[in-house]
Amino acid sequence: MAAAVAARSLGKLKQQNVALFVCDLQERFRPVITGFPSVVDTARRMIRGASVLGLPVITTEQYPKALGSTVQELKDVLPADSPIVAKTLFSMLTPEVRELLKQKPAVSQVLLCGIEAHVCVLQTTLDLIESGFEVHILVDGTSSQRLHDRAIGLHRATQSGAFLVSSEMALFQLMENAKADRFKEISKLVQVRAAAAGSGSAGGSSRAWQLHCTYCLVPHGQPSRHNSCCSTR
Repeated sequence: MAAAVAARSLGKLKQQNVALFVCDLQERFRPVITGFPSVVDTARRMIRGASVLGLPVITTEQYPKALGSTVQELKDVLPADSPIVAKTLFSMLTPEVRELLKQKPAVSQVLLCGIEAHVCVLQTTLDLIESGFEVHILVDGTSSQRLHDRAIGLHRATQSGAFLVSSEMALFQLMENAKADRFKEISKLVQVRAAAAGSGSAGGSSRAWQLHCTYCLVPHGQPSRHNSCCSTR
């Protein structure tokens, strides 16, 4: 029992316990969300990784009648049996999603990406933690329109017990061992990400995104400009 509690508090991801949540990455948000191409790139990579590892993927759309459907880049890689749930709640934890989770009793940890960090991502995080799930927010796959909202949304989530992770961190933690089955497939996903960052591809913003502070996206080396909520001051 003590070992289980310790493992949970450390936030060690285990393949058999993880689901991926993709929150509201829809066409209408494309021109207004900071770093949207990089967020989509991360979500796409995580969906592909989840497919390799056999992790369940749940995607939501916020009021799609007005805000459009999930972006095509993600539809292209979503597993055929992966549900896309329409919602008006800000939280992803709608009655339909709760029912989907009941059908997967092994799931106790959620990898979460999407938008916006301070609204739907935060409220999803709080509802999941309240319901007994461990939440790991993919910081390279989460954003808002305004940087200060993204910053305080992530900070607020950690105050309630969420873990902040990068996509590469999460994928390698799930693998655990370079000799693990399908490690080469996961490694290739990470290598594609690194190549894109180095070339400035993925909408021309990936490298700039990665060189900024996790919380407020101020370039590293400019500590006087970091937001007051930023842990790197």
